Amino acid sequence: MERRAFLYTLGAGLALTAGRQAWAVSSPQPTQRKLVVVMLRGAVDGLNVVAPVADAHYAQLRPTIALAPPGSEGGGALDLDGYFGLHPALAPLLPLWEAKKLAFVHASGSPDETRSHFDAQDYMESATPGVKSTPDGWLNRLVLALPGTSTPTRALGIGPVLPRILAGRAAAVNLPNGAAAVKPGVLESPALGAAFDRLYDGHERFGRVYQATREARREVIDAAASPLAAQMMAAGMDAGKGAPLPNGFPDDAARLATLLRNDPNVQLAFIALGGWDTHAGQGGATGQLANRLAPLGQGLAVLAERLGPMLDDTTIVVMSEFGRTARENGNGGTDHGRGNAMWVLGGRVNGGKVHGRWPGIGPDTLNENRDLAITTDFRTVLAQVAERHLRLPDRQLAAVFPKLPAGGNLDLLHG
Repeated sequence: MERRAFLYTLGAGLALTAGRQAWAVSSPQPTQRKLVVVMLRGAVDGLNVVAPVADAHYAQLRPTIALAPPGSEGGGALDLDGYFGLHPALAPLLPLWEAKKLAFVHASGSPDETRSHFDAQDYMESATPGVKSTPDGWLNRLVLALPGTSTPTRALGIGPVLPRILAGRAAAVNLPNGAAAVKPGVLESPALGAAFDRLYDGHERFGRVYQATREARREVIDAAASPLAAQMMAAGMDAGKGAPLPNGFPDDAARLATLLRNDPNVQLAFIALGGWDTHAGQGGATGQLANRLAPLGQGLAVLAERLGPMLDDTTIVVMSEFGRTARENGNGGTDHGRGNAMWVLGGRVNGGKVHGRWPGIGPDTLNENRDLAITTDFRTVLAQVAERHLRLPDRQLAAVFPKLPAGGNLDLLHG
């Protein structure tokens, strides 16, 4: 490859992907309602996130890692509805549950039976279970299907690389984790920026992609550097008395809230978190899983708080590729299972409820005598968010979620 062509390709990679909608002028109104998707890579143990503590089988299946019933000495689960209990590490989310802005869809998941992390994550991000050849992710297809025109920042990913869920024809911006994501980079250097401007000026293939990337980058940096952003960060430092947060997600969540509030063009956001594959030493109310859940709960609470009134127009979905075995294994952990719990937060959520049909975890109801069975297809949850919250027309649902299963009977969101 010639050096000039290589540089063009390198520069275009900064924009990741772009489609015709990327060049249209946007109106803030179609992007008023926001969607944030948090993917827990590694298969979080939903049976210890939303634990069926009132079911006698639960403690029998998990002799050393089961959560104790609410009110137990030493810290038990947090009571949700008398049957399910929330992991105590997620206590920062309890006010959202009580305010009916947090719900769970239990026994949900993918109909594909793979126990491969890679394949299962691919299917959840493409929303085509069992089909590996799907070229794009469902969030990218959603950009193309939503009403209104788009700018390149309408869909935003946070992580080291563009995620599968945002791959496709529509433009999408990806930012690295951490504070460096919204700090000026090499392209903000006047000399280097001017050099790249000259390189791409009038280029038939990459010129428009490059300009869109530059504009999106400036938009994100300006949004993060606004006076409102400084006020929001200062408020957060006061609340924490200047103490650093325990890990990166609360910080990323705070920055994401700032971007959503300051840039009306950002409508869809995705962030992935790892570390949930707890085959050994999982722990119960404390331990490995609790240490992962604590910053996750803090981050989601921070995101909700920093969004302020915008939370009424925002839905946050937390999902993972599959659940974990109902039985504790010999290493004090759990193995790859099936059914899990999806989390849904936001102002329009029919919250304070555990939705979905609960199949139970008795010996006669476990899938293959080991897993929580799946009674709600994950696409049913996502489709309802797209339809009721983002007002996606019915005729577009099939384009975003092909072969969407019928039924579901969920009443997860208010219109």
